[in-house]
Amino acid sequence: MTEAQAKARIDELTEKLNFHSYQYYVLNESDISDYEYDRLQRELLALETDFPALRRPDSPTSRVGGQAQSLFTAVRHEVRMESLQDAFSYDEIDDFDRRVKEAFPDATYVVEPKIDGLSVSLEYENGVFTRGSTRGDGDVGEDITENLRTVRSIPLRLRQNLPFLEVRGEVYMKKSVFLDLTKRQEENGEQPFKNPRNAAAGSLRQKNAAVTAERKLDVFVFNVQRIEGGEITSHKQSLDFLKELGFTTVPFYTPCKDIAAAKAELTRIGNERGNLFFDIDGAVIKVNDLAQRRALGSTAKFPRWAVAYKYPPEEKETTLLDVDVQVGRTGVLTPTAVFTPVLLAGSLVSRATLHNQDFISEKGLSIGDTIIVRKAGDVIPEVVRVSVHTPGAPVYTLPDACPSCGAPVFRDEDGAFLRCTNPDCPAQTLRNIIHFCSRDAMDIEGLGETLAGVLVERGLIKDVADIYLLKEEDVAALDRMGKKSAENLISAIKKSKENDLARLLFGLGIGHVGQKAAKLLSSHFGSLDAVETASVEDVSSIEGFGEIMAKSVVNYFSLPQSKALIERLKALGLNVNSTEEKKDARFAGMTFVLTGSLSRYTRDEASAVIESFGGKTSGSVSKKTSVVLAGEAAGSKLKKANELGVKVISEDEFAEMIRED
Repeated sequence: MTEAQAKARIDELTEKLNFHSYQYYVLNESDISDYEYDRLQRELLALETDFPALRRPDSPTSRVGGQAQSLFTAVRHEVRMESLQDAFSYDEIDDFDRRVKEAFPDATYVVEPKIDGLSVSLEYENGVFTRGSTRGDGDVGEDITENLRTVRSIPLRLRQNLPFLEVRGEVYMKKSVFLDLTKRQEENGEQPFKNPRNAAAGSLRQKNAAVTAERKLDVFVFNVQRIEGGEITSHKQSLDFLKELGFTTVPFYTPCKDIAAAKAELTRIGNERGNLFFDIDGAVIKVNDLAQRRALGSTAKFPRWAVAYKYPPEEKETTLLDVDVQVGRTGVLTPTAVFTPVLLAGSLVSRATLHNQDFISEKGLSIGDTIIVRKAGDVIPEVVRVSVHTPGAPVYTLPDACPSCGAPVFRDEDGAFLRCTNPDCPAQTLRNIIHFCSRDAMDIEGLGETLAGVLVERGLIKDVADIYLLKEEDVAALDRMGKKSAENLISAIKKSKENDLARLLFGLGIGHVGQKAAKLLSSHFGSLDAVETASVEDVSSIEGFGEIMAKSVVNYFSLPQSKALIERLKALGLNVNSTEEKKDARFAGMTFVLTGSLSRYTRDEASAVIESFGGKTSGSVSKKTSVVLAGEAAGSKLKKANELGVKVISEDEFAEMIRED
């Protein structure tokens, strides 16, 4: 393919993928299957790899997240990102109205929900997204552009090429995404996020944008901060205009002719908040006319033209009837309170997680107690406290044997969780199989939770090795499968045998070993045999591994059940070696730091090249850094490299270093 042909195809794919992304993430419509979208994106990524100079700034491939950053640089906001004054009663709302009407008797309002997330600024030049930053203290925030690129509801290119536009929005996590995330965290024995806002903020400020990409964040844009090439006179007009440009705005914003209408809308939103797919921490009343806003101005802390009404948290009394203990994929025992159903934030609730024994003991919970419950962030039910303790009743204690298989349980040495000691525990089997087949592990397309449950129930698979013994006729005989579906599944299973060792290690579900740790193990040891025989000291020597993680790896491979499973997987023909390409060891022992904008490579591509020659990359410059590869607009890392006397090279010099004779 010529460069001209490649450019034409890259332009075509970029436009097509951005269009379908807008349809799906902004309009909630879909004209293309996930499979076809992924196929087109893979084609685009391959072309961009072969022709890196042709990669467009609005390329959808940037949404998967790139090189981990060591720090976030400061961004000074040209227009201050103000916080709002809170009101907790309608009397305070009337006071706000009185102050506005003293200056502008004809003022009207717009009422909109106050999204509970992380406030961000998005900047566009000639219609292209160029920079995104956090609110910070209102005057100075942090540059999180690469992380914001992964938020698919943020357009990378606007539908009009305005010379300049800066908008303000709120990055949030949908309730459904949050529930899935906390469920996985509980199953993995991790401390779950407390509410969607914490989850969104924690996900958005990740050093590694790839982690942010996995969290499925969204954004609502609600204000124009600066604009060149357009004129706006009212808040409602600005929101309508933002929608035309391709932004997802707050889902409803209601013009109100007076404060009585505004208070009626506050009441309506309050009654509906439990049914929303996102979390809110109130509603906002804003003066609609922008000229009136400018005249009203701001105090030292808040704008005078807006006020945020905060809804009181809804708490209910109920009776603790029982504690249900479930066993997760990694053997963690998770206790759940079962109580008399109560209506909370728009839904009937009868269960709430109790996390672990420490949480139960801290609350002093006993069966039969009258307890206070609420929804954390209007999403997850939680037990707040005991209001009436049952006289003489002991505090509930988790069992010392697994409720599923009866094996002894042990307490994590690094936390408050109890785990079953039996890797063949039936409660763990299905969850292990689902995890093994998942996209980030062995990526067996078609073998999801529902089908895995049927296969286990029918006795066709008892562990992950049995997946590779499935016969096409057995699968075709299942309900809703058929010959074609069975063929596709068996084909996907066979294909997964070729996966890199890193996927297999992640799929095994070793405690504390996520995707990144699995890749480090694979890259460092090169083969499953080497990982199996490694000592705690060997594993601990890998940068990024601590003693707890190392012990978890060694303990897993020391178990007889694990040894037997590994031998079966080897016999079934699964790849047990790293497929990472190593050209030669010219960079062995060297640590590179990448900074600035590279024109020939993405940071992921440059890192892959360095690793293929035996080197490694780091996100920060130190005395141990061997080389800093500096692109255009290199900042603090370049400065630090010069201060420390670290060698700095250009892209041309890097190209010469990797040239193969």
